[in-house]
Amino acid sequence: MANNLFAKKPLSLLLEEMKGENRLRRVLGPVTLTSLGVGAIVGTGIFVLTGVAAHDKAGPGLILSFVAAGIACIFAALCYAEFASMAPVAGSAYTYAYATLGELFAWIIGWDLVLEYAVGSSTVAHGWSAHFQDLLNSFGIHIPYAFANAPFDYNLDTGQFFATGAYFDVPAIVITAIITAILVYGIRESAGFNAGMVIVKLAIVLFVIVVGAFYVDPANWQPFAPYGYTGISFFGYTLFGQTGAGGAPIGVLAGAAIIFFAYIGFDSVSTHAEEAKNPSRDVPIGIIASLIICTVLYIAVSAILTGMVPYDKININAPVADAFAQKGLPWARRLIDVGAITGITSVLLVMMLSQPRVLLAMARDGMVPTSFFGAVHEKFRTPWKSTMLTGFFVALMAAFLPLRILAELTNIGTLLAFTIVCAAVLIMRRTNPKAERPFRAPWVPFVPIMGILSCLLLMFSLPVENWWRLFIWLGLGFLIYFGYGRRHSVMAKMRATEAANLQAGEGVK
Repeated sequence: MANNLFAKKPLSLLLEEMKGENRLRRVLGPVTLTSLGVGAIVGTGIFVLTGVAAHDKAGPGLILSFVAAGIACIFAALCYAEFASMAPVAGSAYTYAYATLGELFAWIIGWDLVLEYAVGSSTVAHGWSAHFQDLLNSFGIHIPYAFANAPFDYNLDTGQFFATGAYFDVPAIVITAIITAILVYGIRESAGFNAGMVIVKLAIVLFVIVVGAFYVDPANWQPFAPYGYTGISFFGYTLFGQTGAGGAPIGVLAGAAIIFFAYIGFDSVSTHAEEAKNPSRDVPIGIIASLIICTVLYIAVSAILTGMVPYDKININAPVADAFAQKGLPWARRLIDVGAITGITSVLLVMMLSQPRVLLAMARDGMVPTSFFGAVHEKFRTPWKSTMLTGFFVALMAAFLPLRILAELTNIGTLLAFTIVCAAVLIMRRTNPKAERPFRAPWVPFVPIMGILSCLLLMFSLPVENWWRLFIWLGLGFLIYFGYGRRHSVMAKMRATEAANLQAGEGVK
């Protein structure tokens, strides 16, 4: 049994699967892939999570939070790029784990990625709704409160949940339904739609940086790190730094753990390796270029935001637009809301584009029902059934769960995925040293080891509730794996057939 659990999927088999008919269409080049990465990264991080992290966790020290998270991402991105060039198939970290760590670890990371993209998409849909409503409010149009918010939220001061009086978030449901329809229609159309939105939101981000610089008051940067520079805990016990409401760590590193969600766009680039024209070259370019571009923009916008408005007066739902409103610039507020809506839409599109491709890879391996999750539309060549299911669950969570809960739950899943990919590079370099690597991560083992350590550091900077939610999610995943996945695994069936043939051959002798 142990051998079956940790059996690895040969790299040759991964490459052979790409030759079948039930595969995705190769239409994405390096510019489009970079655009997809920027589309996933620039949006929620700048327009939504900056407010939560600055107000609750880091203050002006949010600038360093983005630097810390960016450094951790650089290490992970280099490891992702190496694997994406070696195995340019759908599945991202799930596929890499299967080839290096074995079936059980592959299931863990695949199930983890489902959590990452589903909850992450819900977070983004929630942020889209907040900015859409802010734009309508600026014109005097108001959506009834009962249909504009989640039914409950979390009070940081008391550490308790409370009822908001609302029923569910209708705008979040509507945008999720629209994006789902676009994604079912086709990858080329989805990528083109995303590229247009990326151009618009980058123009708005540059506007925020240039115009906002004239309204920066350096006094707002003092104190620079009101909650300290650390914020590290271990299962609820603070090791370094201060604690906030409910015993959660606060500080620069705690802020980095919260806004780490904003960087997962480069991870989504690797899920589209099977749709890249020249994956061994284009995917590494898309991963690294999108990460560099967005890290610079994040640092600049966080400096502008915390310089314009005192950190404790930042609006956590629409922080950038509200900062300009506080400076008496309502026209700029509307412009930023339009940019935020556009930017967050592209983030939602890329994240909802990514999850069905992870499920497709798992279905090909028999880990989840192939007839449903492995179904590729005959005309559109998209995993249409799993895309529609993804849209349903994203809309459900976005409508009923508050922003703070969604953001933190996504981060711990993302950090676990990055940790496993960095470890997998170390293992592959040792077990398959002669495998073709069109892109090689530099300074191995330093880069993957630092990636592992930095991601674990940020994981420990998250509140303990996130660890329990992760354990519950993984526990549910184990039930599915041992109840279905292990018995239907393609690799397990292959091993059983080989064993039967071997036994039959010995009987003939």
